[in-house]
Amino acid sequence: MYVPAQFAETRLEVLHALMKAHPFATFVTNAGGEILVDHLPLLLDPSAGELGTLRGHVARANPLWQRLASGGDGIAVFQGPQTYISPSWYPSKHVDGKAVPTWNYVVVHASGCPRVIDDEAWLLRLVTELSDTHEAGQEVPWKVSDAPADFTERLLRAIVGIEMPITRIVGKWKVSQNRPAGDRLGVAAGLRSRADDQSLAMAELVMQHAR
Repeated sequence: MYVPAQFAETRLEVLHALMKAHPFATFVTNAGGEILVDHLPLLLDPSAGELGTLRGHVARANPLWQRLASGGDGIAVFQGPQTYISPSWYPSKHVDGKAVPTWNYVVVHASGCPRVIDDEAWLLRLVTELSDTHEAGQEVPWKVSDAPADFTERLLRAIVGIEMPITRIVGKWKVSQNRPAGDRLGVAAGLRSRADDQSLAMAELVMQHAR
């Protein structure tokens, strides 16, 4: 990923926070000489390894895990807020007209060598933690133990685990840092006027990273 210096985000706690807030990753692997792309929620364990460890699962019918069993590298891509930026929001555009549209976004690439885990006890711990994490905001959180044990066991046999210790992590926060202060204020105001979730989140990031 091309990351100009002004857009680089290197603080591990910030990168981890985005990965936790947007856990549905694009998982790209080079397995058996073939590039595979999957989409799955990944659970981050920040305490496992220097940069953290990602864990998830795929269907046993998915050929990904069989290809990974023979070795290969992986990259998990976590996408945060992203949105179109209109040049009409730049005060400088109205002075000299030298402005073009762009796109603001934040993204994290986490790389490593994924391994396959075909162990029912490990998978039960994983799906329990995944469920507990994502059910936490529900009024009455669902738990794995709510389902009949034989039903859960049957489903566990239909999935395979993937674990990837992170060996490299890259963050890119393209949030108008390259624009003059007045243009950044104009971008934030334009985004707030849209009032959708993506635009409001980006407006906050633009102001947080004002220089």
